[in-house]
Amino acid sequence: MFRSPSEQRSDSTTTVTTSKIWEQDDECAHDKGPRRSAQLHRAHAGLLAQRKPCLHHPQPEQRRRHTAHDLPQQPGQELLYARTVTSYLTSDTNANSIVFALYTSAQPEPGQSKPHAATIAALTGTLAGNGITIRDGIFVGETTYSPFDDEIGQTLTFPVSKTQFSQVNAEFIYRGSTIAPSNQVILPEATDKAEHATAVEDHQQTILSQPPAAAVQKAHDLWTAMLNTGEYPNDDDTTALISYFQFPHIRDQLMADIPGINEPAHHILFAQTQTPPQWSRIEWAQQLLLHAYTRTSPQHAAPILTTIGYINWWQGRGSKAHQFMQLALDSDPAYRFARLSDQMLGAGIIAGWNTNKDTAYKTRLDMP
Repeated sequence: MFRSPSEQRSDSTTTVTTSKIWEQDDECAHDKGPRRSAQLHRAHAGLLAQRKPCLHHPQPEQRRRHTAHDLPQQPGQELLYARTVTSYLTSDTNANSIVFALYTSAQPEPGQSKPHAATIAALTGTLAGNGITIRDGIFVGETTYSPFDDEIGQTLTFPVSKTQFSQVNAEFIYRGSTIAPSNQVILPEATDKAEHATAVEDHQQTILSQPPAAAVQKAHDLWTAMLNTGEYPNDDDTTALISYFQFPHIRDQLMADIPGINEPAHHILFAQTQTPPQWSRIEWAQQLLLHAYTRTSPQHAAPILTTIGYINWWQGRGSKAHQFMQLALDSDPAYRFARLSDQMLGAGIIAGWNTNKDTAYKTRLDMP
């Protein structure tokens, strides 16, 4: 799995090295509070088994940020994945090489191939065809790290704990970026009351009695009012919102309303807009949806959870997006939108906004 504990690079080189993880990394849960904990390194080994494969690459501006997305989950997708990553990296015209770190808890025996060797080989070829070389690779285990190309059992290894006292690690502690004990998604408790489920079903019948265009407009008006006011809705409006999300054609419109962009809905859903999204509005939408989740029953939760997962994909948080998709499928195994979205994540598709430094999600560390 690819992971970047720290990074250094010249202005003309995009690199990912091993020392400390930026807050933008989507597979890590970060604490952005004011604490200046010196215990960053403790989370590394415990998170290895939880993290999914992902590739990190910093953008070429002065305050660099990393984005990440999952490696292919199934054999046979290595070339498609490599082409996807290559198209992303070539959008950075200042980059001519990368350094990757592969984190894993697996312990291959001498003579065996290292994990994801086929993916690295495919990525090497597609990058070379576009004038980008892999300068180095780092193989990171639970307690040690070593050069990726060295033979298992015949290489010099270094303890991961050495990263604790690095200068870049100290810099990130100073900036307030620390790694939380787990990147596991924790949902607020859902009430799952029978009367809530009944209220949603009753409202669905009301929606079905309306002309489709009128229903979409009412949903749009309700949702945009919530997004604009900055206040949590009352119970009746929350019930109505949950009900609207149960209808795919209304759900798509509500999702397109989230970023506050006046462009075609399909461009917005796939993050392919010319206009930058309003990230604070997107963050607030996620809070509203989590609030709505607390009043859902299992039979109505999947659309809400899938939309939250989609928001995480927009933000470049692939692992969390996958977790939300899985939670949605746990609620409703037949929910097709969650399954298709998860397949998109598994194929390594990147939200278009994250390929452009002017439209990508920014965290506190990225601010000028």
